[in-house]
Amino acid sequence: MKNPKFLHNLPIYKLLFLIMLSFTGGCASVSDVANGLTSAILNQDDPQTVEDGGPAYLILLDGLIQGDPDNSGRLLAGARLYAAYTSMFVKEQARHTRMMNRARDYSRRAICQEYEDFCKVIDSPFEVFNAGLKNEFTDGDDAPMLHTFAVIWAGYIKANKGDWSAIADLAKVKACVQRVIDLDEKYDNGSAYLYMGLLNTLLPKALGGKPELAKKSFEQAIELSEGRNLMIKVHYAERYARLVFDQKLHDQLLNEVINGDVNADRLTLMNTLAKIKAKELLISGKDYF
Repeated sequence: MKNPKFLHNLPIYKLLFLIMLSFTGGCASVSDVANGLTSAILNQDDPQTVEDGGPAYLILLDGLIQGDPDNSGRLLAGARLYAAYTSMFVKEQARHTRMMNRARDYSRRAICQEYEDFCKVIDSPFEVFNAGLKNEFTDGDDAPMLHTFAVIWAGYIKANKGDWSAIADLAKVKACVQRVIDLDEKYDNGSAYLYMGLLNTLLPKALGGKPELAKKSFEQAIELSEGRNLMIKVHYAERYARLVFDQKLHDQLLNEVINGDVNADRLTLMNTLAKIKAKELLISGKDYF
């Protein structure tokens, strides 16, 4: 292409159309491009660039999914990006809920394409669900898709925490996360432990929250990530230390984040946001404790 600058003047829908044409023309597979773009996003150290550019990629994936609605790879890519973008950048509650609902829909459709028997028991009572979970997911190769499904389901519950029908599924989500741990606790640098910690602090102790189990999970997540994922310490401080009013632990964790290195493969964006959040929590902590 002699003059790529002409792309700067194209309306966004035309630019996305050109990108989609490149997929169908054989320039690159959808999965290759999706994986490459996802890695580029996760390794970005300027959150504003991702916040500004992310919606275009979301629209692109929506279009690709509409073109092949049963493609589990595209559904997973859409689910992961919607969930990640929403959790990082979308603060307005109604929009946050709407986007997490879409992520949840995509992840459920993806897992139903690959695990049809499990799909049949997702809405069943817990005992039936749990039996199906253990029968369908039996080795480490099953961990990635189950991990994505569970994490997005957890995000969906958090986004709909005023809906008791969503809260009622918390035990199922915990069972999924625990199954990932059983199959491959080191998958994604042990992030299943992070989500177990978050799930155990989603509700107050009086309503079934388990802060001490959450503490153990957060510490295990830090160990398995070798301290590279700074956001774990942010969640540990905000979700556990504040819950039990441990200011010393709270401030220690947040200062470790502020002084930590953001550069880590597929964690740079998250770590950059973690530093910003840690500074905010340190300031608000003065009034909290």
